[in-house]
Amino acid sequence: MSTNPSDPLAALGDLPGAADAVDSVRRAVDRVYGHRVMRRRSNEVTSEAALRGARASAALSGADWALEEVRRRTDFGSGEEARTVGAALRLTAEAGQLLSIWRQSPLRVLARLHLVAEGGAAPEDTVGRPRLAGEQVDEPLIDAPLPDAEEVAGRLEGLSRLVIAGSSAPALVMAAVVHGELLALRPFSSANGLVARAAERVVLVGSGLDPKSICPAEVGHAELGRAAYLKAFEGYLSGTPEGLSAWITHCGRAVELGVRESTAVCEALQRGAA
Repeated sequence: MSTNPSDPLAALGDLPGAADAVDSVRRAVDRVYGHRVMRRRSNEVTSEAALRGARASAALSGADWALEEVRRRTDFGSGEEARTVGAALRLTAEAGQLLSIWRQSPLRVLARLHLVAEGGAAPEDTVGRPRLAGEQVDEPLIDAPLPDAEEVAGRLEGLSRLVIAGSSAPALVMAAVVHGELLALRPFSSANGLVARAAERVVLVGSGLDPKSICPAEVGHAELGRAAYLKAFEGYLSGTPEGLSAWITHCGRAVELGVRESTAVCEALQRGAA
């Protein structure tokens, strides 16, 4: 895979359609932040967005539970699907605690996210660190060729340098690159999809695009469906401007659908129905 995470940030204008996606997302986010409910009840919208985002991320990882089932359950320790839903909920809660660390030490944040996702289920010596040579990866959704451990280490270091150095690229572009790169690398032995989507959330919130975390991109990714998610991801893997633009556009559409979800929550709160 030829994609270098520094390349797509050099010149947004070289990515056909990406600028339109960035503008469309910005307008959508501004609209939901301008909703009158956000002036008084933003914490409720944030909490509901977190729940719905976690449910959606779990669905993409094979645990497609109804929202009300996720809302009412308290035991997420028995059964593979329950553990996946529990991991997604923990990650969503943890992401907001890591914003200040991300820009200084993104690898530390990724390690923490994996630790939280596993919740003690995986062997202790595999948790919170990139996989070693010969270690297997459990990631049923992504069937792309798996980079070897040496490539993973090098590209993670490159991604870390990129985040620490900062970029003038729009938040959507950076979030899409972080998400795509982590899916491509699958750096951990498990839970890579969940971690990648949580990292996307960290970037969107920490960048200031969605500071109250009310625009759950995970909802949009799930609504667009696994097939569309994987097709767009193939564009990222291609390393071409067209492919990368398709991935960024897909991520932008996911954010917009997350905005639509939270707008519906705002409307329900306004009517007194939620």
